[in-house]
Amino acid sequence: MVLLLLKIMKLAPSAILFDMDGVLVDSLDSWWKALNSALKRFKHKEITREEFITTYWGHDLKDNLKRLQLNPEVASFCNVTYGNHIDYIRIYPDTKETLEQLSSYTKAIITNTPTDCARQILKKFSIEKYFQEIITSDDVTKAKPDPEIVFNACARLSVDAKKVILVGDTESDVKAGRAAGCTVIGLNVPADIVIQRLVELPGLLQ
Repeated sequence: MVLLLLKIMKLAPSAILFDMDGVLVDSLDSWWKALNSALKRFKHKEITREEFITTYWGHDLKDNLKRLQLNPEVASFCNVTYGNHIDYIRIYPDTKETLEQLSSYTKAIITNTPTDCARQILKKFSIEKYFQEIITSDDVTKAKPDPEIVFNACARLSVDAKKVILVGDTESDVKAGRAAGCTVIGLNVPADIVIQRLVELPGLLQ
């Protein structure tokens, strides 16, 4: 842990990549409600919040539907109807403070959320201005945990993935970051470095 911390401090990252859901905003309930709307539309059994957290949260929806032998069109409809549930999303108390402290760093969003919804969320909470790039599931052929979205972000920012820090809250984030060669900071999830609150991040880089 200490060696990794020293490594980051000496690294002075070329860029910081942030997952959005579960890191910057609390969107769990909105995704749960959107998925249930989609499941109901295709006459599948709706799920409890606990089932959603255990089975779906942080994983690629299309892969999960295939594994559970459910109609793959559920994923498309879920993405469409998600926009109707954005009012349930809340920004974490320390998100803006942290982004403000990191204003001197190049930053990008990498999220499995569709572009229109992602931009709507960022605009709702007035945090879009903090990011040089916003890369979503619409920009790649494979969602996290595949590293494609990470490499896409690094290419847009003209940075080497090995000099980048990725901040995420799920196993999929960690796998994507590590596969790309990033140093991964996990928000309450096992990673190269683990933090309990986002506001701890600036202190690791100063």
